[in-house]
Amino acid sequence: MIPVLDWADAATDRAGFATALGKAVRETGFFLLTNSEVPASLRADVFRHSNDFFNQPREAKAKLSILDTPHFRGWGKPGDESLDETRPEVDTKETFNIGYDLPPDDPRVLADEPFRGVNRWPDIAGFSDAMLAYYDACQAQASGLLSVMAEDLGLPADHFATHFTEPLSAMRLLHYPPSTGADNEIGAGAHTDYGAITLLMTDGEPGLQVRPRGGDWTDVPHVPDAYVVNIGDCLMRWTNDIYVSTPHRVLPPKRQRRSVAFFCEANPDALIAALPGTGDAKYPPIRAADYLASRLEATYAPKEPS
Repeated sequence: MIPVLDWADAATDRAGFATALGKAVRETGFFLLTNSEVPASLRADVFRHSNDFFNQPREAKAKLSILDTPHFRGWGKPGDESLDETRPEVDTKETFNIGYDLPPDDPRVLADEPFRGVNRWPDIAGFSDAMLAYYDACQAQASGLLSVMAEDLGLPADHFATHFTEPLSAMRLLHYPPSTGADNEIGAGAHTDYGAITLLMTDGEPGLQVRPRGGDWTDVPHVPDAYVVNIGDCLMRWTNDIYVSTPHRVLPPKRQRRSVAFFCEANPDALIAALPGTGDAKYPPIRAADYLASRLEATYAPKEPS
């Protein structure tokens, strides 16, 4: 149900890789990617520093609360998010968000443009260097996948390139505490991702499930060192629903679960409109920043008690 694709094949048989990728993103919107461009040593550093952060006392993490900035950077405590907008339960996970890195004196930061704040860093040696290196590596991998997707859609390989030069992409460290056994507990509520492509690396602890169109919830298998890759709503809209953004969730794990997600997003001013050759537009054009803002506002909106 969830195919495994080898990125090395993109160099040796690009047409065959594009065909396999196109089938995956049209049918389930999910695939596993082996032999990525992201170095294993860098992944290990990021997971180690993630542990360092989440193992800190709550008081230390709270100094970097994501609720203290309008730019969605920093720590999200358990309960800050409700990814399933249809249910009253809040997510039990905690998070740490990193965005496109800009200096404090950047004109966009000084103008307080949406999603253009500075990153907020814990006092952990080597943390920011590892995270920014990983951010860049994942952005490069996502750009490589987008070039294949462009070809799959009958477009030049560089069609998307100019739309991802200074992206809204976000990197997220995630920690899911062990299940308490409470009724209706959820690690991350059922949702679709908001952006173009998500690259997810996990520690192998089960919990991630996907619900294909017309199907039931299905466990996503773990393949060591493989990324779980899925299509987000923005790219589904961009492709005029040719590619599918599929609901997924994370069940409360038996043991703690760690993962790192990279959400590849377009530049703020990129106009998301039906691509050439995809037929009559099903959605009105919208700026990438405006679309992302609409989704995040719903995610962080307070919920009425159940």
